[in-house]
Amino acid sequence: MTLLDWNPEDFSEIPYAFYSDEDIYRRELKQVFQGEAWNFLALECEIPDAGDYKTATVGEIPIIVVRDEAGTVNAMVNRCAHRGNLVCIDEAGNTERLTCVYHNWTYDLRGNLASIAFERGIRGKGGMAADFDRSRHGLQRLRVETCNGLVFGTFSDDVPPLADYLGPEMRANIDRVLGREMEILGKFQHGLDGNWKLYIENVRDTYHATLLHSFFPTFGLNRLSMKGGIELSDGGLHHLTYSIGATDRPESQYNARDLRAVKDGYALNAPELLQTWPEYACGTTLAIQSIFPNFSVQQVSNVVTVRLLLPKGPDRSVLIWWILGAVEDTAEQRAMRLRQSNLIGPGGYIAMEDGAVVGWVRRGVAGAEDRNSVLAMGGRGVERESDSRCNELSVRGFWQGWHGLMRESAA
Repeated sequence: MTLLDWNPEDFSEIPYAFYSDEDIYRRELKQVFQGEAWNFLALECEIPDAGDYKTATVGEIPIIVVRDEAGTVNAMVNRCAHRGNLVCIDEAGNTERLTCVYHNWTYDLRGNLASIAFERGIRGKGGMAADFDRSRHGLQRLRVETCNGLVFGTFSDDVPPLADYLGPEMRANIDRVLGREMEILGKFQHGLDGNWKLYIENVRDTYHATLLHSFFPTFGLNRLSMKGGIELSDGGLHHLTYSIGATDRPESQYNARDLRAVKDGYALNAPELLQTWPEYACGTTLAIQSIFPNFSVQQVSNVVTVRLLLPKGPDRSVLIWWILGAVEDTAEQRAMRLRQSNLIGPGGYIAMEDGAVVGWVRRGVAGAEDRNSVLAMGGRGVERESDSRCNELSVRGFWQGWHGLMRESAA
């Protein structure tokens, strides 16, 4: 029996080997990232004009995302059809043609092969074979769809349209958080010392926040006693966890000058760090959403970020953060967002521990390939929702979705 024969009755125990096995990782690249899933590629605001492009990654496959002359966003594999060289070397830019520097094969902004250097040879000698057909040698294209300024792509012809893939609950939160013109306030990335699924589990783990991130309960940003809940999409692929209002207070916002720690003697020297304004009519002060396989939308008070976790091998990954603001923000609101953004990111007051834990778990499970993790908090099932965040429902949902795609490969 191999790991791919794993077919549990429920998803409350997960073999540790799934975080380190090379064969599992290689199968994931094919069945998950190139399979029936929509992968986040870019923000539309990163490529606003015709000819604007940026490079991205799906699994380990390099991708070009580009806006063409008609304003359509296209995505192609960043691999010349000639000899496999990267077509776009730079991370971003603007161009009329996509040109491979190796032998000057050029492509239009839809990925069609447009020209070949010395295609007819020199002085009647050499050149491409007489039966060579340019139309058969364009860049490999992905299906592309957008949602509230988010660009997604897929290699699959069978995965449902993006709106159906996300489902109404997930689309509703994306619309709430991103349903206006947004712009990038900052971007950064950093490495993680562990398998990509360890961080995705962390994103979907709804009850570690008030235990691992002491800043949360110390300054009253989040506790499990707050009103909130968990929502899963059909099949468990995507999740949303949220909390509403402030901890142990009837009002939903804090006066930063009154903030004090749970323990006497602790206070913020810069209480303006946590100054907020009631941005959302629903009163949501924390919302963490994951879109399978490796994308996340996050709202912490007035901090809005999207995150993408890139696999870089069985035991390494890279996390990219985009910090966003609304174009309509006032100067005061923009200043609040920027100050609050110190909460997140690799050095953030409530985020740096997540990166550390990924590495600690990787080290902790070394040599334990025959043992399992336990995901029994809140039961063993994968229900569509829960009004308790003291629950590992969302993590079980991830594994149910992952298992569905991986089992297809084993069939």
